[in-house]
Amino acid sequence: MIAPCEHENRKKHGKDRYGNQRFRCKNCGQTFQEDRIRPIGTMQVDLDRACMALSMLLEGMSIRGTARITNIDQNTIGNLILTAGEQCGRLLDSISGVSVTDIQIDEIWTFVGMKQRTANLRNLGDDSSVGDSWTYIAVERHTKMVLAHHAGRRDTNDTNVFLGKVRRAIDASAPFQVSTDGLSNYRYGVPFALGSNANFGMLIKKYAAQQQETRYSPAAIIGAEKKSVFGSPDPDSICTSHIETLNQKIRMHLRRFTRLTAGHSKSVEHHVAMQNIFFAWYNWCRKHHTLRQTPAMECGIAMTKWSIRELLESSATC
Repeated sequence: MIAPCEHENRKKHGKDRYGNQRFRCKNCGQTFQEDRIRPIGTMQVDLDRACMALSMLLEGMSIRGTARITNIDQNTIGNLILTAGEQCGRLLDSISGVSVTDIQIDEIWTFVGMKQRTANLRNLGDDSSVGDSWTYIAVERHTKMVLAHHAGRRDTNDTNVFLGKVRRAIDASAPFQVSTDGLSNYRYGVPFALGSNANFGMLIKKYAAQQQETRYSPAAIIGAEKKSVFGSPDPDSICTSHIETLNQKIRMHLRRFTRLTAGHSKSVEHHVAMQNIFFAWYNWCRKHHTLRQTPAMECGIAMTKWSIRELLESSATC
């Protein structure tokens, strides 16, 4: 049997259509390209500039503002968001078996393309690519780790999809507490999806006026009721304060969530991709001021704080 050539005696042999270096083996004559990690796929933009663009997007800049400062075409930035978002989505999906003691769940509202009222007037009410978009988020209270998120409608189907993601991310073999707001979809969805070890409680807020989903400033809160729904939740620990603080950070860090601007998402694909990038960055790259380390380090799934370059390189191999 003849051993395969190791291509140790090589020379450069031009580049492919994506600008990647090719080689030719002097021994066997075969042309090849070295296997290497492609942090941003086949995109030709310089990696350092791509990291800078993503950093700016994650600090509240708009796509056009980022394009003006980095001198990267806005369409290229849009493609970068899709590429990095797909990779970060795979990284987030790889989260599993995380030990939890206290999970808080909440939703944050924004819209894609147009508000739901406008979509209804244009007979686009059933089109999931435009209109109101709710992002479900689950965070571990003590480690600050974002366990799962899901963008969709505020209905039973999307709630169950989200809760399924939470179940895959956690180790549910030991008792843990779950706190949510008063959304009725959670009442049966949480016990069914998270199992018998979930001690589930709701914090139901009472408002001075009728709460509308799309109002920019919520009505004044005149009270809150803690309700035990399933298992034996600790009444003192039923709260959503920590995840509501995270919601505030999302509106500060992502322009597409900032109210009363023209920076809202124009396509659902970019909307989902940018959320993937943010939550991956939040877990692995952003040092939490209370923990003094990243949530991933606190959970024990990372040893060091990642840079955005390291995030792209690691997510590219998922």
